[in-house]
Amino acid sequence: MDRRYLKNAIELSKESIAIGGFPVGALIVFNGKITGKGLSNGKQLKDATSHAEIVAIREASQILNRRDLTGTIIYSSLEPCLMCFSASYWAGVSRIVYACSKDKVSKQHYEGLHNLEELNQKNNRPIELVHLSELEGEALAIIENWEKTLIPELPASNQ
Repeated sequence: MDRRYLKNAIELSKESIAIGGFPVGALIVFNGKITGKGLSNGKQLKDATSHAEIVAIREASQILNRRDLTGTIIYSSLEPCLMCFSASYWAGVSRIVYACSKDKVSKQHYEGLHNLEELNQKNNRPIELVHLSELEGEALAIIENWEKTLIPELPASNQ
């Protein structure tokens, strides 16, 4: 099941790009049902907190009509940043499954050199972190293709 939901999150990362957002998609599953979906659209919304995981947490809280998301699983195409990890912790998310490790992407996409595994072990209630590396290439290809659209090519004479 993890693989299927994570592939769905990767597809959401394509939707995020299509609306002009950052190439990350996330969803939340509770008792086998998708209860929240999120795209990373902070630039368009002018909201620094509008990351895919945060949007999915907000939607799941509304759908489930509760703040405590204990028992839910977040599926994210990219390893969550520190903000999204912290929000997951405060929301009570039980498990995070992600495709692409932050170590595979440009350092400009992450602030600081934090290690979620180390931080997680210091929490009163660690979140189960699962890296499904078999889907990393698929998620990374989407990010790399998006990055190519951001950097204009040099004129032929400068190459």
